[in-house]
Amino acid sequence: MAEQQQSADVAVTGLATMGRNLARNLARNGYRVAVHNRSRERTDALVAEFGHEGTFVPAASLEELVAALERPRKVIVMVQAGGPTDAVIDQLRPLLDDGDVVVDAGNAHYQDTRRREDQLRADGIHFLGTGVSGGEEGALLGPSIMPGGSGHAYEALRPMFDRIAAEVDGTPCCAHVGPDGAGHFVKMLHNGIEYADMQLIAESYDLLRLGLGMEPAAVAEVFGRWNSGDLESFLVEITAEVLAHVDDTTGRPFVDIVLDQAGQKGTGRWTVISALELGVPVSGMAEAVFARGLSGDARRREAARASLSGPSAVPDVGDQDRFVDDIRDALYASKLVAYAQGFDTIRAASEEYGWDVDLGAMATIWRGGCIIRARFLDRIRDAYDRRPELPTLLVDEYFRAAVADAQAGWRRVVAAAAQLGVPAPGFSSALAYYDGLRAERLPAALIQGQRDLFGAHTYRRVDREGTFHVDWSGTRTEQQR
Repeated sequence: MAEQQQSADVAVTGLATMGRNLARNLARNGYRVAVHNRSRERTDALVAEFGHEGTFVPAASLEELVAALERPRKVIVMVQAGGPTDAVIDQLRPLLDDGDVVVDAGNAHYQDTRRREDQLRADGIHFLGTGVSGGEEGALLGPSIMPGGSGHAYEALRPMFDRIAAEVDGTPCCAHVGPDGAGHFVKMLHNGIEYADMQLIAESYDLLRLGLGMEPAAVAEVFGRWNSGDLESFLVEITAEVLAHVDDTTGRPFVDIVLDQAGQKGTGRWTVISALELGVPVSGMAEAVFARGLSGDARRREAARASLSGPSAVPDVGDQDRFVDDIRDALYASKLVAYAQGFDTIRAASEEYGWDVDLGAMATIWRGGCIIRARFLDRIRDAYDRRPELPTLLVDEYFRAAVADAQAGWRRVVAAAAQLGVPAPGFSSALAYYDGLRAERLPAALIQGQRDLFGAHTYRRVDREGTFHVDWSGTRTEQQR
């Protein structure tokens, strides 16, 4: 009972790496933090190792955790998404009162968040589905925070969120995204963009290595140079660090001793599925998810290596310095396409669910703390500030000019990748999307004609209103439907 005599400002339940570091971040910033984990050992270990960083109130049960809190009580849930989150919330509900706040700061699916927010609101409990990006370091030192749900609860927690979030140019990387599942949707799209970004960087490395025969240390120097220009970002920075690292056991480049099978936890897949449901093409993210799936398909890859042939001759890529610059241009242009697709998806969801998401604000809070933080997020924020209803980032004056400048090199890289037999689905799909957007007419007219022939799915005409069908099996005359 002695533990319950201390009053806490906020509680964190779930003390794996992210939960533990978020609790430490809160304590370091002067908040009294009640902490709980299903296994008491983690709670005790946190207090023993980091108790000097601030005030922690350990709790052996959720009942003790809630009892330790000042009212209105604020509980942050940091457990595995899905069933485990539902289980914790179900246990908390009878312990909480009207006006209390539950924050789910895990990677929940936004539809689960919408359901939970609706259920808890019926009990008078405020719910915030909150995206937290930055990994374990960000959780400790300052993440990007994307709360969605009750505006009243957000205002109550805003001083706390702003204090523990990353900060850029004096602005906290935190903003209320919108109602119910908006916060977790935006975090999901953040992760989808992250997938695409990482795939494009990996393709750049592959082309530099296989196309020019560069060793990892030399490629690291290239990425180091790129990180001082328009490509400056956290992911480009750590790419240089990874490629420069040498395995201490073998003395070989670290990247050469890592099994070439990329893992995934599901948020990229969720992004692609959600975008398909909203009717938004996110080809860059889809190709990134597929590429990870292919990398892990060891059985088929082994069979293919033994029987499938590649180019009969390895082409000369020409001037090596120009090829390096071309890859940089392809990377930049393709990244812009990935971000444009991501923001288009956020806009579509905002319209579908009535969230009224401020796209410029999302670019602002992604400038620090999160994995996709990058220099050009300032440019994205400025684009939406100038024109909030921008149909796509690619038609903004700055981004239109940037892609135009990169276009020649981008096309040379895609062509070279095909000739070299180096897979570059990210670069290729981004270029195809760009060309599809700018096309005067697309072959979709033929597809619609085919659909009308085999399934009587009808079509619309370019010269008059209405829906039409051709009597393909009879007179082949047109009928208006």
